[in-house]
Amino acid sequence: MSTEAVAKRLVAMCRHGQFEEAQHELYAKDAVSIEPESAANGPLGNVKGLDAILEKGKRFQAGVQQIHGIEVSDPLVAGNWFSISMTLDVTMKEYGRNTMTEICVYHVKDDKIDSEQFFYDMG
Repeated sequence: MSTEAVAKRLVAMCRHGQFEEAQHELYAKDAVSIEPESAANGPLGNVKGLDAILEKGKRFQAGVQQIHGIEVSDPLVAGNWFSISMTLDVTMKEYGRNTMTEICVYHVKDDKIDSEQFFYDMG
C-alpha cells in the first residue's frame, strides 16, 4: 500500500471508531508512539512495539465513559509522512465531558505505520 492508501484507510477506520482494528491492520510490529513532552511519562506515554501501542489504547479506553463524537480530517500526505487532525468529544470517567483536539503525524515504511506522534495542549 502507498502512504496515501495507508493514510486513507486509517482515516476511514478512525472515523468509525475502529482504532484497535486499524492498529492491527496498519501498524508495524515495532512501531513507536510518541506523546507531547508534557505527557511522555504519563499513563499514555511514549511506547514502542505494537503490543505496547495496543495496551496504551486499552488504557485510554478504560478511562472513557462515552464517546459522543469523532471528527477526523482528510490526510495531508508528503512522501512517507502524513498528518491528520482529530477531535474527540468524550466523557472521561475521572474528568467529565471534554473535547480533545490533536494533530497526529505518521510515518509509513514497508506499507505499515512505523511511527505515530501526537501534538496537543494539556490545557
